[in-house]
Amino acid sequence: MTKGIGGAVPAEVLNGLTNMTTGVEAISPAEYYSRIAKAQHLMQQQGLAAVYLNAGTNLYYFTGTRWPASERLVGAIIPASGPLHYIAPAFEVATLNGFTKIKADIHCWEEHESPYELVATLFHSIGIDQGVIGIDESTPFFVSDGLRDALTKLQFCNGTIITAACRMEKSAAEIALMQKAKDMTLVVHQATASILHDNISTGEVTAFINEAHKAVGATSGSYFCIVLFGEDSAFPHGVATPNPLRINDMVLIDTGCQIEGYMSDITRSYVYGEPSDRQRQIWQLEQRAQLAAFNAAQVGISCGAVDAAARQVLAQAGFGPDYQLPGLPHRTGHGIGLDIHEWPYLVKGNTTALTPGMCFSNEPMLCVPGEFGVRLEDHFYMTEAGPRWFTQPSTSIDDPFGIG
Repeated sequence: MTKGIGGAVPAEVLNGLTNMTTGVEAISPAEYYSRIAKAQHLMQQQGLAAVYLNAGTNLYYFTGTRWPASERLVGAIIPASGPLHYIAPAFEVATLNGFTKIKADIHCWEEHESPYELVATLFHSIGIDQGVIGIDESTPFFVSDGLRDALTKLQFCNGTIITAACRMEKSAAEIALMQKAKDMTLVVHQATASILHDNISTGEVTAFINEAHKAVGATSGSYFCIVLFGEDSAFPHGVATPNPLRINDMVLIDTGCQIEGYMSDITRSYVYGEPSDRQRQIWQLEQRAQLAAFNAAQVGISCGAVDAAARQVLAQAGFGPDYQLPGLPHRTGHGIGLDIHEWPYLVKGNTTALTPGMCFSNEPMLCVPGEFGVRLEDHFYMTEAGPRWFTQPSTSIDDPFGIG
């Protein structure tokens, strides 16, 4: 039997997990102000008059305000110079004040009034009657459409030239939060592997992972969870009717949690039982592709070149090429932070150069339809000296958690 896989009692394993969040430090108000200042500097360089932030992760990133997007406009305006402004329904003001980390004027609209006309009035009052406004890329169409109709003298552009430019390079505080989340999820992975048994369902495993995440300090449990056994593991994001676990099946588990909004996202693949020669060959090839991507990730190298490095390893072994199966059907990796998938992406054609502070998944999954799939997913962040792992990759198919 593969080391660390199966044999443990779930309740006992859960009882042995401890809260790992002691000492976690939230993003400080000073950092939020520095993010706003960076955005304003970029706006002045790019010739933008302001940026609109819709409720969601961009609003949270720049202001510390947690607010879900809905059919009611809640957002903020960051002008190229001057103070921040919030826009919200009047009846939500007291609640919104309880969530804001950066205090600023809140401009209110009643239920029968147009929030877009309110934004137009606000822009006029702060002297923005012409120019280009960046729209948060996550803004729903009905909001961006309403703004365009109300602000006919202004031009609009995709706000990613500001939002993504700020968010792609993580601060030390952001990296520390992601490190904690990933450390927690790796512990959960090892705990989960230990409780597997013949005929266990994916639902049972998913429920255990959720409770294990709570036990190590993720109050909301798992942010997401994919559990696949046997042939199902060849489908990157799962199947409609998953199979239960059988002896000598490949196991693929992909899961993560949030700490102060920052994500973990780790995948482990291993065999429940004894690996066959075929499983061993594919697993080791996946390991080599993951390492090739990591080694290629140097400051100044393009994101596309990292994807190419992993894909070359697979192609040389007769898989692919490109996205063909059996092979790697998707990009090698994605950025991560407050969103589980964010800029930049390790994908063919992406000329974005790697810079210190960028954080990526590294997951060049190898899918063999009708047999199984192997995804080894760890994340790394860029330093001046090159890439650094958040979590150490699996050591071998026989000892995936390095138990020894």
